[in-house]
Amino acid sequence: MSSENQPVTESVKRQKSTGLTKGPAAPGVAKVDPILIVDGVERRFGGLAAVDVDHLEIPRGAITALIGPNGAGKTTLFNLLCGFDKPNAGTWSYDGKSLAGVPSFKVARMGQVRTFQLTKALSLLTVLENMKLGAPHQRGESFFAAMFPFLWRKQDAEIETKARELLARFKLDAKEKDFAAALSGGQRKLLEMARALMSDPNLVMLDEPMAGVNPALTQSLLDHILDLKDRGMTVLFVEHDMHMVRHIADWVVVMAEGRVVAEGPPEEVMEDQAVVDAYLGAHQDVDLGVVTGRLSVVDGHAATASEELASRIREKIEAEAEAELEKEEGEDRS
Repeated sequence: MSSENQPVTESVKRQKSTGLTKGPAAPGVAKVDPILIVDGVERRFGGLAAVDVDHLEIPRGAITALIGPNGAGKTTLFNLLCGFDKPNAGTWSYDGKSLAGVPSFKVARMGQVRTFQLTKALSLLTVLENMKLGAPHQRGESFFAAMFPFLWRKQDAEIETKARELLARFKLDAKEKDFAAALSGGQRKLLEMARALMSDPNLVMLDEPMAGVNPALTQSLLDHILDLKDRGMTVLFVEHDMHMVRHIADWVVVMAEGRVVAEGPPEEVMEDQAVVDAYLGAHQDVDLGVVTGRLSVVDGHAATASEELASRIREKIEAEAEAELEKEEGEDRS
């Protein structure tokens, strides 16, 4: 029986981390023990500022959610922090070590690993072989050492044992001989998360772990993310599922138009007006650029003039639409 057909059981409620900051919740607030620090990072594509983060700190040993509407710059920020892309400006550090200019494979070796929104499992390798690829410092990867199995066979056996233990923890042990292409979307998410743990990371970055996952696997994924924290790892994840964010996140960072517009515990952030504006546009008379600081607030006279002009335009459009409708109704009668 596959794990996707098993009933979802209610997970044990975990204690959330508190006292993570040195001051009140606000964008860029200093953390007591940050594992990742971002300063002045910008990424532009032509005239579009995809990321423009003045200051951001990720607390160690906690689960931090990075949320925001589509196009807010969340995945672009992930790519920059992991070395998959290069910024136009700015610096960032992981565990006190600068990562500016460090390629992605070296970032992973330092203990900062990530998963992808679209899973990167190698389809024509088995599940076990995919797992073994995640282990660092394999002696058999050397061209000359590969020709002498006695140099790497013992290490390979140890890696295989570790891979099987992780597959058992993620309930994929029955699939170890299957090709990765045969797995469902949710099982591939589990495989990618399990493979990331082969390198014993300190910081795990998950890009939309729930995207495209069968609801039957949702609780399992939630529990595995919580387990990462219980095992001493820091988790930073991008997600659109607000129920999941409220359920497992200790701290929430909100992005809009490339900028951090809010930070805080999930219960407080969900009530923040900047978050409501970013997601729902509650203040429809205020441009989101004003919320993010991209646009300055115009003076009162200019604002009144703009409102009057917008009102006249709306009235003209409504009148034209009404006239067109009456014309169509007249043609129907004839």
